[in-house]
Amino acid sequence: MSKSLKGKVVLITGASSGFGADAARLFAGEGCVVVLAARRVDRLQALMDEIRSHGGEALAVPVDVSQRPEIDLMVKTVLDVYGQIDILFNNAGFGRLDWLENLSPDRDIATQIDVNLRGVIEVTGAVLPHMLNRREGHIINMSSVAGLIAAPLYTIYAATKYGVRGFTDALRREVAPFDIRVSGIYPGPAETEFGQHSGNNAAKASLKLPKWLSMSSEYVARRIVGLAKHPRRSLVIPWYYRAVIGFDTLFPGLVDWFLKVAFVKQHHRLTLNDR
Repeated sequence: MSKSLKGKVVLITGASSGFGADAARLFAGEGCVVVLAARRVDRLQALMDEIRSHGGEALAVPVDVSQRPEIDLMVKTVLDVYGQIDILFNNAGFGRLDWLENLSPDRDIATQIDVNLRGVIEVTGAVLPHMLNRREGHIINMSSVAGLIAAPLYTIYAATKYGVRGFTDALRREVAPFDIRVSGIYPGPAETEFGQHSGNNAAKASLKLPKWLSMSSEYVARRIVGLAKHPRRSLVIPWYYRAVIGFDTLFPGLVDWFLKVAFVKQHHRLTLNDR
């Protein structure tokens, strides 16, 4: 049975663009109070004003999810203003796609881990005591199909998303006795700013898929709101990626061979003859 979201307080990290911003609009349309959290204050302010202009309730709270003091202040602010957090949507994240030896240890590796994985853990850790005290709540963690299938160029990004997947599954089992739901969402390619900030290199450019294979950000956001209405353990979208994941699980050697021949040997700047 679909549950009403009216009056629920929804905290969304990474709310300044993409899935977070579109989900905020849709949650507001359901009658939710939406708390918009991200680093880009100007975008948060604009989105807050947009939601309020349509009769919704929104609050913008700047936060860097890699900084625990900022996370604690964010959660305290929400509880001081609204008294509760019903749904936490851990959406903040980014990717740097390149061969591992080309990634900067600080800017590309450490920061991805801090934002994509540690940020999810830290934000959840700050919100969870409140949900446990109330014996209710729903935590939705944004992972990726890269958390189910690891591909070349995605070494660190996939590591963080596999980590989110493990964290989500373990936490779900920890808090289930206390009527707290935990869900993981695993989207495939979508039209967001992700590609603009994931780096520029020839190998990455070769991965570009036809536009018709990419989901719209609004479609993913609709599925997120649907997940809040109908809680479940995990959601893989689009549906056909479940077949791809199954093939990777059953025939990993074949997938390894295909990627080696069709991608790595074609696009890596090093060749076997160079070594």
